[in-house]
Amino acid sequence: MTKQKPGLNTICTHVGEVEDKQFKGAISPIYMSTSYAYEDVDVKRYPRYFNTPNQEMLGKKIAALEGTEAGMVFGSGMAAVSTALLAFLNAGDHIVLQKTLYGGTFNLVEEEFSKMGIEYTFTDGLQKADFEKAIQTNTKVVYIETPSNPLMTVTDMRMVAELAQSKGIVSMIDNTFASPVNQNPAEFGIDIIIHSATKYMGGHSDILAGAVAASAAHMEQIWHKAKNLGGSLSDFTVWMLERSLKTLVLRVKQQNKNAKKLAKWLEQNGHIKAVYYPGLKTHPDYALAKSQMSGFGGMLSFELADELDAAAFLKELKLIKPSMSLAGVESTILSPTQTSHALLSAEERAHQGISDGLLRFSVGIEDKADLIADLEQALEKVVKDSLNFSL
Repeated sequence: MTKQKPGLNTICTHVGEVEDKQFKGAISPIYMSTSYAYEDVDVKRYPRYFNTPNQEMLGKKIAALEGTEAGMVFGSGMAAVSTALLAFLNAGDHIVLQKTLYGGTFNLVEEEFSKMGIEYTFTDGLQKADFEKAIQTNTKVVYIETPSNPLMTVTDMRMVAELAQSKGIVSMIDNTFASPVNQNPAEFGIDIIIHSATKYMGGHSDILAGAVAASAAHMEQIWHKAKNLGGSLSDFTVWMLERSLKTLVLRVKQQNKNAKKLAKWLEQNGHIKAVYYPGLKTHPDYALAKSQMSGFGGMLSFELADELDAAAFLKELKLIKPSMSLAGVESTILSPTQTSHALLSAEERAHQGISDGLLRFSVGIEDKADLIADLEQALEKVVKDSLNFSL
């Protein structure tokens, strides 16, 4: 009889726990030491080597959630992104990246790669032909993000994975917006899966962390780069992240449910010009999203009608917080132009389709009726102000 794979809630609750052998506590103890014995031990532990007891065991939980052989945690999402990329890219190499990316990743590539002699190409679109056209003889990595930040475009993971494999190229994905609850890229053949664990994995807006999941061989290569770059994180943060992951599925499923309902409500509102959410049948990537996601996520974006002031709308919100970052249990909203994509030039934002009036909405776990009421009252006020101004 084959051993049944544990469900996601069981993985979140039990896999990767540090056993409390001394006192038999119900939760993982924290090992805060930065100095460990090196004689007569199986593992020489050191925090910068990502192998303290808490770091090592949390890596196992990350791997179990993504269905990979190995996992590691980092000091931030960008530490995870930069380390994974630089583990496979050297001077003279080339990388293909999809055109719609998180602003921090875009800025890393634009500002740093040319200094290192690494060549790069952003695709013109998200179809197979766009990726094929961008690949060169020295291409070593293809990097995607789906759903993308902030327009929720969806990239075909299987297509990218198969194309990369056929060319001997490593495929990487930023899986932050989906979370392991809604999407497991390894099932589609993607080699390396990256998360800003600050977001859904942390889920409470109180820790900064990153994560990578991959095969043992790929993770070995990433680890060799990681110990030199030094992007590890404190064991207290590791402990907090392990605690937060216990409720990952419960949180994300509620956020999925709320986001879909709110996206439909916004789409039917006459004062909303556009809504971007892969769970809407009107989204151009709906069929693709349905084929590779088990849930559509808690992130959406929308644009107010042209005559309405987006900044004024944000100021009128009472429950939903205009705030940086995303994916906490509380609903937050922001202007990508002013925050996540501020480092991009106006031309680069326009190329990605990010307008000044675009608002990115991270839907929390609050009651749906309360969130709708907050959006409604803020809209009523900015509509009234707009009418008064026009008079």
